[in-house]
Amino acid sequence: MQFGVFDHVEHLPGVPLARLYEQRLEQLEVLDQAGFHCYFVAEHHTPAIHAMAPSQNVFLAAASQRTKNLHMGPGVYVLPLYHPLRLIEEISMLDNLLNGRLELGVGRGGVLEAFFWGQGYDEDENRERFEETLAVVQQGLSHDLLTYEGRFHSFDEVPMRLRPFQEPYPPFWYMRNPTTAASRGMNALFTGTLDQVEANIMRYRKVWTDRWGEDGLTPQGRQPRVGASIWLVMAESDEAARRIGEPAYEAFSWNLGTPRRLEAERRQMGHLFSAPSGHARLAELAEGHIPYEEMQVIEARLSGLSDAQREERARRRQHSGVNPIFASPETMHTYLDEYVTTGANYLTIGFQFGSLSHEQAMRSLELFITEVMPHYKQP
Repeated sequence: MQFGVFDHVEHLPGVPLARLYEQRLEQLEVLDQAGFHCYFVAEHHTPAIHAMAPSQNVFLAAASQRTKNLHMGPGVYVLPLYHPLRLIEEISMLDNLLNGRLELGVGRGGVLEAFFWGQGYDEDENRERFEETLAVVQQGLSHDLLTYEGRFHSFDEVPMRLRPFQEPYPPFWYMRNPTTAASRGMNALFTGTLDQVEANIMRYRKVWTDRWGEDGLTPQGRQPRVGASIWLVMAESDEAARRIGEPAYEAFSWNLGTPRRLEAERRQMGHLFSAPSGHARLAELAEGHIPYEEMQVIEARLSGLSDAQREERARRRQHSGVNPIFASPETMHTYLDEYVTTGANYLTIGFQFGSLSHEQAMRSLELFITEVMPHYKQP
């Protein structure tokens, strides 16, 4: 098992922005020394208030000088918002500043943020911008000349003076959609219960084998990394972790959704935040985010268990629900013992979110590093 970290770098009342950045850089030094594989930082823009490092490249450039082993990357680059040529240059700069430790998460992002960037809020255009930018970036990173003709961008033998440290380019990651990730040779992260994570991994590995072969490697020549992303608070007992974590996650949930929803409603765009029957949700289902066939396989497997076996399985997966997880070291061992049965070889953890202070996050991180991580970390 390898471990990574995911972070929004959320605003904390009473903590100046400069201090917030310094505290995160201190955390990164600890992650680096403890042997975490990668640190991902989220990209969100106005009207969001829950991400204080919207320019991931600026923050990661600073972080590159405070670490030696920790891989780092966007989680994710919202590709429709970027000019691809500028992104190619900055990716190349970052990968060299990191001596080949850059990882690239990519995604489409929300159409509300695209609206504030002057792109409107058309789902189809947003998707097309993503596809075009991804194609240009991958071609530009891996070729000496960039030639491309698209709807939004056209390039005619543009010399690529900057090249990434890694060949043909840094590893790519895609979140939530196993079919898209596997078919494009990308690493993947999922959310949800352990059953949902397992179903996504089953779908991912099937698509990967069909597309790249059973022993197929990523473009960087490595086994693909696949697993889940969770939020975690650790303390000496589950109850102590819950007392700290519940108000923090409530604050995180408010920060994540409410300001953007209120701004959308003020502009009569509230349909972008509609219930699961909304257009965005239907598009998500069409992309294959919910692996129906694999869930049926899991349900069929469960039907063959006795009542006692079902109870034992439920006990083992008692903390397998949707995020967050509030756990003692013992409980986290129980979770991870079951987590590895999903077929995952990677786990990304958010240690600081909502109202959690730097000190609280560092204590949780310390418990994970000393009491949990040594039992599972891959050498």
